[in-house]
Amino acid sequence: MTDRDLVDHGAPHLAVIGAGPAGLAAAVAAAARGVRVTLIDSAAEAGGQFYRQPAPALRARRPQALHHQWRAWERLRDGLAAHVEAGRVRHLTEHHVWFVERPPGGGFTVHALLGPEQRDPAAVRADAVLLATGGYEKVLPFPGWTLPGVVTAGGAQAMLKGSLAVSGRTAVVAGTGPLLLPVATGLAAAGVEVAALVESADPKAFLRRTRALVAQPAKVAEGAQYAAELLRHRVRPLARHTVVEAHGTERLEAVTVAALDVDGRVRPGTGRRIPCDTLAVGHGMLPHTDLAETLGCGLDGLAVRVDDEQRTDVPGVWAAGETTGIGGAALSLAEGHIAGRSAAGRLRGTRPDPDGWAAAAKARSRLRAFFTALDSVYAPPARWTDRITDDTVVCRCEEVTGGAIRAAVVELGAGDARTVKLLTRAGMGWCQGRVCGPAVAGLAGCELAVSRRPFARPVPLGVLARAGESEDG
Repeated sequence: MTDRDLVDHGAPHLAVIGAGPAGLAAAVAAAARGVRVTLIDSAAEAGGQFYRQPAPALRARRPQALHHQWRAWERLRDGLAAHVEAGRVRHLTEHHVWFVERPPGGGFTVHALLGPEQRDPAAVRADAVLLATGGYEKVLPFPGWTLPGVVTAGGAQAMLKGSLAVSGRTAVVAGTGPLLLPVATGLAAAGVEVAALVESADPKAFLRRTRALVAQPAKVAEGAQYAAELLRHRVRPLARHTVVEAHGTERLEAVTVAALDVDGRVRPGTGRRIPCDTLAVGHGMLPHTDLAETLGCGLDGLAVRVDDEQRTDVPGVWAAGETTGIGGAALSLAEGHIAGRSAAGRLRGTRPDPDGWAAAAKARSRLRAFFTALDSVYAPPARWTDRITDDTVVCRCEEVTGGAIRAAVVELGAGDARTVKLLTRAGMGWCQGRVCGPAVAGLAGCELAVSRRPFARPVPLGVLARAGESEDG
């Protein structure tokens, strides 16, 4: 008798959407407690953005050099493989989920598009759903940001981790947030000359958050290690600075950076031009909540609202990781573990045992406090919209400029992002406002709000017509 023979195929079925740190931790925890798990992910390999691996054909000799928390990844990878081999977990790769349906008979149907072409439909029936859909980068435009050679900080990191490639020989890493540190050190270690690390935050702000920071000594040590690496590679740090403009004709040739005053304005006379062929720029991340919204899950601001068990306010739906609030891989692992254990217990009709996830809950509380403190430090400069000129393209999909958005606000009376969208088409393109949304809201002078969309991604009409024909339970 094999492990596969011992699998209870009549056991409750949990669909976990997303195979990053939170989804992997949840799938492993749930499968270990007698629940059948289908792990659904858009990538060809498990790991998500954080544990992104080079393609096997590249024959990377030391992929761990591009990662920290490598041992955590190895435990998750080996745990998933063991559950897949035993038949407790089914891992569906290259499944791009566009909708989660609650059919009249109960349970859930997860609808996906298959493969790189995203044309053929598939559907998975499950008794419950766990959303581990992660986050995406916040993009704030500036003159020249559409030039080839300007990439997001996460994009530069993904390129390096996934393909062992860089977009140039000389880079400037800029914006704000803790992601800039591993991006700058990773590029420098790969042989790129990092001409400057441009951070808009004020280092003095950390002194006002000492209590929350010292409560996570491992995170502080991690930051110190990155600082030492930057020093070793002679990367010039420019604190309380920002990128004013990117320059070039066919592609990026240089950037102008300048110092900021205490009100977030550019200080006159402080601009300096730095030659480079790559600008990796990032201003933090936002939670992916599209699937949660279509299910009717409540939100706290821009993140999915959950209780102490990571349950949403929709029965049968759990959420974990960046979709519940941006907080890094360690927090995602803790939330995923709690969510997986809770879902397994609830589905099997047993009483949840919070003592079983006490360590994870303690880590969750401390890490949430830590990242709340970081968020208050790593905020975009208060006057960042001042640097969007009237001819700066804000919405790339529809080629809407900053001037057009300002005219909609000043001349036509638009007071919110939705009205700006109706008047200018900003946000009506392929990305549906995910890229330009923060900039449109900033120029309109309103809070960034979640855009209610019927589907999480574009879907061919033929797939909609055949949505119920490809169920795979």
